[in-house]
Amino acid sequence: MTTHRPTRRILLLGGAGLALAGCSGLPIGGPAPTLYTLSPKSTFPADLPTVSRQLGVDRPSSPAALATTRIAVARGPYTIDYYAGARWIDEAPDMVQRLLIESFENSKRIVGVGRESVTLRSDIVLQVELREFQAEYLEGAQVPTIRVRINVKLVRMPQRHIVAATTVERTRPAPDNRMTSIVATFDEVLGKVLREIVVWTLGNPAINA
Repeated sequence: MTTHRPTRRILLLGGAGLALAGCSGLPIGGPAPTLYTLSPKSTFPADLPTVSRQLGVDRPSSPAALATTRIAVARGPYTIDYYAGARWIDEAPDMVQRLLIESFENSKRIVGVGRESVTLRSDIVLQVELREFQAEYLEGAQVPTIRVRINVKLVRMPQRHIVAATTVERTRPAPDNRMTSIVATFDEVLGKVLREIVVWTLGNPAINA
């Protein structure tokens, strides 16, 4: 277990002994954190429509507490901590953007999709807001529930008119308190959210209007 300075707050979670670090992060000179990544969605309904549009995916906006490589933990409705010794491979908004684009590509139902930029002439832009992306230990829970909530808006270009919007939220308890189980549950929950966003987007009448 990583040794922290006395001024740092540490919470041991059940028998697994996972440490939660405050915003100060890992101690200087401590061991390098283990990096984790998640996977894109690759299975979709057979009747998913084909879209002949260029789709640009914005980098998700998010609360400052989620705009980090640290893996967020909520122990109550008003606090955010982070797991010590574990980080995402990219900042959470960048990782979600990449996985969302790859999920659209894996659907094989859209002509073009990529990061929204001045070099991509998008017909439609998908604005993304990452609202929840954390493990929650609420009401004395000994194992976390993973919560992912993402809001998306379809914006028609070049007028920049919002033509449709939806919010997708999924939760699932992790099977135990091991970091590998927690990350696997993040992968499952985010995968369900990504799949629903892709299906909603490609099936929305506004995208081909």
